[in-house]
Amino acid sequence: MNLKDAKVGIEYIIKDITTYDDELDAFLFSLGCYAGEPITVISQKKGGCIVSIKDSRYSIDNQLAQAISI
Repeated sequence: MNLKDAKVGIEYIIKDITTYDDELDAFLFSLGCYAGEPITVISQKKGGCIVSIKDSRYSIDNQLAQAISI
């Protein structure tokens, strides 16, 4: 299951991130978004979603949400 299919308000554990872009992988790692880390979807929007990672909120688009496996 990927993050785009996640239910709002439920905490999930990131299993894998598949982006095929080393810079994006490094950026996500700097945000605390990596395998084994808890992530919660705060809200779903038409173009993406708002997530909570390590007490911070981020807006991610649908393409990136599909790359994050939970």
